[in-house]
Amino acid sequence: MLSAFLLLTFALFFSQEKEPMFWQDIQNFKKLDQETAPPKDAILLVGSSSFTKWTDVASYFPDKKIINRGFGGSRLTDLNYYANDLLNPYQPKQIIVYCGENDFADNHQLKAEVVVDRFKTFYKKIRQKFPKIEVDYISIKYSPSRETLWPQMKEANKQIAAFMKKEKNSEFIDITKVMQDSNGNVRKDLFVEDMLHMTPEGYQLWTSVMNRYMK
Repeated sequence: MLSAFLLLTFALFFSQEKEPMFWQDIQNFKKLDQETAPPKDAILLVGSSSFTKWTDVASYFPDKKIINRGFGGSRLTDLNYYANDLLNPYQPKQIIVYCGENDFADNHQLKAEVVVDRFKTFYKKIRQKFPKIEVDYISIKYSPSRETLWPQMKEANKQIAAFMKKEKNSEFIDITKVMQDSNGNVRKDLFVEDMLHMTPEGYQLWTSVMNRYMK
């Protein structure tokens, strides 16, 4: 009798364990989709906080249908973990990914190849569901607060660019140059106080590059 009671106690204890990271963000997306059916043939943005904080992204692309499913702090491992939740509810004509920066921030020793493999895994998951749509990757940006990680990030960008070049209906959208001054240094005025997230002007510059890739 006692052992049955203990088992029940353990079961209750473990059922109250914390939900996996970002679980609540995914529930919020589900709630949004229930409240308003997501449009078909839209451009689906998936990734981390550079998308999350782009709350008025639709106003930058007034002639496009945009679904923004960025969740702050996410890494490519999280995109892989929640791939079904991020892809299954939608019927987009294009998917644009911005993610990878937090993978390096999470582990400063991480090799570029590891992040590239994580992206390739996510890319394959997209292709299993959407074999023919346009899939684009925005280059990892140079964030002044993560300056020490730039060499790895730059290498990851290079490898992902090479991978995307070989894939059909895929583009690597490089936003590095547009964020630099005439001396080739990143413009710090494009960032808010944390030197990680961007100002509206930063997003305006992204838009100027992204426009030609948008379906």
